[in-house]
Amino acid sequence: MPLFKKKVERRKSLSRKEISLVRLENFRREVITDNHSVPLSEICRRLNTDREKGLTVEQAAAVLVKTGPNVLTPSHKTPEYIKFIRTLTQGFSLLLWIGAALCFAACLIRKLSQDETDTDNLILGIVLVVVVVVTGCFMFFQEHKSQKIMESFANMVPPKATVIRGGETMTIVSKELVVGDLVDMKFGDRIPADIRIIHSQGFKVDNSALTGESEPQPRGTDCTSDNLLETKNFAFFSTNAVEGTAKGLVVETGDNTVMGRIAGLTARLQPNKTPIARELEHFMQIISVWACFLGVVFGSAALAMNYSWIEASLFLIGIIVANVPEGLLATVTVCLSVTAKRMAAKNCLVKNLEAVETLGSTSIICSDKTGTLTQNKMTVCHFWCNNKITCADSTPEQNDAEDYNKIDGFKTLMRCATLCNRAEFLQGEENLPIQARKVRGDASEEAILKFVEVSQVHGNTHNFRHKNPKLLEIPFSSTTKYQISIHAMENDGSCLLAMKGAPERILARCSTIVTENGTKEMTDEWREICDKAMTEMAEKGERVLGFADLVLDRSFTKDFKFCAEPANFPRKDLRFVGFMSLIDPPRPQVPDAVRRCRSAGIRVVMVTGDHPITAKAIAREVGIISCDEVIDAYNINIVETLPPELRDKGIVIHGSALRDMNNDELDRILYNFKEIVFARTSPTQKLHIVEGCQRLGEIVAVTGDGVNDAPALKKADIGIAMGISGSEVSQQSADMILLDDNFASIITGVEEGRRIFDNLKKSIAYTLASNVPEILPFLAFVLFNIPLPLGVMAILCIDLLTDMLPAISLAYEKAESDIMLRPPRNPRKDKLVTRKLYFLAYGHIGLVEAMGGFFVYFAIMAEHGFMPMKLFGLREKWDSPHINDLHDSYGQEWTYEHRKELEYTCYTAFMISVVVTQWLDLIVCKTRINSIFKQGMGNMVLNVSLVVETVVACMLTYLPNMYYLKFYPILFRWWCYSIPFALFIFIFDEFRKWRIRKNPQGWYRKETYY
Repeated sequence: MPLFKKKVERRKSLSRKEISLVRLENFRREVITDNHSVPLSEICRRLNTDREKGLTVEQAAAVLVKTGPNVLTPSHKTPEYIKFIRTLTQGFSLLLWIGAALCFAACLIRKLSQDETDTDNLILGIVLVVVVVVTGCFMFFQEHKSQKIMESFANMVPPKATVIRGGETMTIVSKELVVGDLVDMKFGDRIPADIRIIHSQGFKVDNSALTGESEPQPRGTDCTSDNLLETKNFAFFSTNAVEGTAKGLVVETGDNTVMGRIAGLTARLQPNKTPIARELEHFMQIISVWACFLGVVFGSAALAMNYSWIEASLFLIGIIVANVPEGLLATVTVCLSVTAKRMAAKNCLVKNLEAVETLGSTSIICSDKTGTLTQNKMTVCHFWCNNKITCADSTPEQNDAEDYNKIDGFKTLMRCATLCNRAEFLQGEENLPIQARKVRGDASEEAILKFVEVSQVHGNTHNFRHKNPKLLEIPFSSTTKYQISIHAMENDGSCLLAMKGAPERILARCSTIVTENGTKEMTDEWREICDKAMTEMAEKGERVLGFADLVLDRSFTKDFKFCAEPANFPRKDLRFVGFMSLIDPPRPQVPDAVRRCRSAGIRVVMVTGDHPITAKAIAREVGIISCDEVIDAYNINIVETLPPELRDKGIVIHGSALRDMNNDELDRILYNFKEIVFARTSPTQKLHIVEGCQRLGEIVAVTGDGVNDAPALKKADIGIAMGISGSEVSQQSADMILLDDNFASIITGVEEGRRIFDNLKKSIAYTLASNVPEILPFLAFVLFNIPLPLGVMAILCIDLLTDMLPAISLAYEKAESDIMLRPPRNPRKDKLVTRKLYFLAYGHIGLVEAMGGFFVYFAIMAEHGFMPMKLFGLREKWDSPHINDLHDSYGQEWTYEHRKELEYTCYTAFMISVVVTQWLDLIVCKTRINSIFKQGMGNMVLNVSLVVETVVACMLTYLPNMYYLKFYPILFRWWCYSIPFALFIFIFDEFRKWRIRKNPQGWYRKETYY
């Protein structure tokens, strides 16, 4: 027996974060299951259930204990106070916190070393803290749309479900539903779990939120596809039953359902940082490094010049703080808010402030089809009769209908379409436009009813049906694929059989056909003509229905007892009357919007769950596909054999091919093809497409309205949901909501996003220019030992009072003429703050402003007896409170109190000099390339800000008791000393822009165009 027991290695438990990551990776995987394809007996054996009696109550209770309730597991929520702290400390706010800490440190050093309170640094530190907290609160409450993604999914769970347990039917709470339960479903119900259908009677479900298919999908007992999302014997959790009844076995519950996996994936995905957040972070790093570099260099220089280490430390801190643009955070926040408000007025509701600019940076838009590019309502688009395909006119004016309304063949087709139709208008909406009226019935029959009603060939549909009452109806079924109704006709007392359904089934039952010369025999030639017409419409992505009728012989009267099973009336040798084709049509504004996207350098990629043929047809119609040759990639073999250079061709990729692709193959397709349609995609595949685009360095916008779009909306750089037709889940996952569901509104958003990026550049260029006349006085104070030309309070007033409103007013500046003609910016190269912007703001405009300020400073000092050369090396004596007999250049004695009055007068005059030069700097910052004479002065907010800036400067200068803030009144002529410098800024910048326009490849363009 061993002396010591071997230590058993304890298995390390996973942290909450690791568990969440494991779940995320699990949800990312495609759903692979055979629950829809294995025989029903095998399903019953696996689930230990009975197809007639279901589980017993005891079995259900045991399974519930084992698997847990049928609910969606919520993801971990970040507490609101943590979100608030992050808002206060992220990005640029962090720089201001560091500035405030340095101010308090300087104040503490002064207190400990000299036993005096440094009120300037104390006030500056407090102001910086206030700025951060106020702007942080503003951003937090602006963006505080708490992510209620899991709650919105939870709202999709039906409260009750009808189950059969032990042979008895009972209603239970949905969360008590377990795998193996036998569920009874009927029209109007919401499906409570993922269910394998074992019995169906005309059962249809609305899968549009999951797959994007506009039409209700029939459900039966046969497996029709290996793809779970396409098979007809499966009903998905949270979809709606719209017709018929069915029974089925629960095969998955809660998180394991298809919808549950989408919910889990969406809630746990971490969105990328927005481009503007990355830009501000980049700017913060640059300005921090620059400030620290200057601080260390001049702090070291101060030590070398025999200053004490305490004084050198105070200099170092002062230089770093002087480089911090205190008002910039508030300026950026307000500018983004202004644009968000402007976009909301144009039906683009922005939930996240930083997303305002993201749309302007977008290089690829991955758009869903149903409800985004299309109207999400079936419409009759073509009909075929008398051997001619005609465009259907569904407009109230019926201008195009005059050509076909009086044709006998069209009247016969309309009669059949009116009578063989179960849809009917809801009562009480007779005064509304026909297209706006609500209809009881499925989407296809609704479209036909509205087309018939607007055509008015047989008058009001309700009256026509009333005059020709229905004697028998056989509803459409997935087995027969046709619908029959028999009517007593008012004209001659005969009975008419009307039939509609799948074209091939209808044609097979017809022996005659309606032509422009009357009824003719259905010859092989006529069948070939009909097949050709049917194929032509189907290839446009339209759903084609065939119509036939038969006038029954006189033995069938309205009193005859018609019977459906077995049928006691003829169903063959019918007369074929024509085809109608239906489609979910594109929104009318979309083709123009796609064209404008192309001109702006933005690719539009369609990503839909719908059929490839329909997707390709809509893509062609709206302009997403414009090339002649399109490759149909239905499987991975086609993708693997593609040649490398195919930029002049389009491609349609089926979900089955996408499922077998690796990341490299997907990236190659996204890079090589400019016109792409992804069809029959699952929610996970949509996410992979977005991630593929992001791997290529693209800024991706995703539009969608269904639950299946939620993961992609969350992962995209900017997710755009539909406000009217969009599901609650998609709206919660998105960063922006289109209130009018109009894809064209995105173009407005792109233009606004580009405009705000340009205008933020202008605001930053304007703000940074005044940094130079704020920093140089302090450097001159340290290096040349002159009395301080500009105090801390004056700097603070420039940054937070006089400069703030003008900087914000640039957000209202109209866009320059080329904004929608240039390609999207490259985030790797086109930064918000560039070397060129620094070079112009610091090396040109800022230096001229500083020269103006120093000219005013030296002029005022000279007017009071201190010539410029006298000031060098005077600092120690000037700042000593013990010296009250300091001599100026003329031998006059100055007390400490009088010297400080003169110094504070210089502070005020230097500040006024900055204000005067910033007048013209603001005007030149209105444009980056256009002349101000072309741009004009139409920005009234900017014009008002010039007046406000001047009024604020006058108040600081001339109001009584301003000496508490170290401001003293100045003479009017001292205002005028800076005007030549301001005019020089204007003339120089107009010359610079003229050179850029005249020589686009010249030095001024390369070095000063920011």
